Amino acid sequence: MGSIYGDGYGVPQDYELAVKWFRKSAEQGLANSQRNLGLMYEKGHGVPKDYELALKWFRKSAKQGNASAQKALKIILRK
Repeated sequence: MGSIYGDGYGVPQDYELAVKWFRKSAEQGLANSQRNLGLMYEKGHGVPKDYELALKWFRKSAKQGNASAQKALKIILRK
């Protein structure tokens, strides 16, 4: 659901709703949602930019082996 609202697939794009759905599934341990929630915090989409929260979610996802989160984590730590 988060991707549907985040990308606007068949619905108006709504970052705040995307964050809501990403958070629900991220809190249940879904690595892709954790990575996506990290991206939302990194970019400030639907939430204020917050690199600490972005790192938190990237780390959770990376620990589960999500390669995209591992890459994002390396990039954000270089900033």
